Amino acid sequence: MAGVLIVDDQDAFRSAARMVVELTDGFEVVGEARTGEEGVELAANLSPQIVLMDINMPGIDGLEATRQIVESAPETKVIVFSTYEPAEYESRAKEAGAVAFVSKSEFEPSVLTSV
Repeated sequence: MAGVLIVDDQDAFRSAARMVVELTDGFEVVGEARTGEEGVELAANLSPQIVLMDINMPGIDGLEATRQIVESAPETKVIVFSTYEPAEYESRAKEAGAVAFVSKSEFEPSVLTSV
């Protein structure tokens, strides 16, 4: 079972992401965080295989949190999510160490299984 950490300041998206993860065979939510700092801390403590990371959050943003997580645990796969257009952030997310950039409206089980 692959552990997934959800990092997003919006309760509604965390709930929706949790539902998608729970409906996807072979994946389980191991934790949730509301800020980039919490996400970095939980990633270090929980060692998830996958982190679902929002870009725009209070405190450190998702790109910096992604850098920190991947730097300390290179085996962790980070998928960056946003309501912004991929053209704006996709290359920045990859530079930060993310394996993918996905629009929040396009998140579905196939995104998890492809990682």
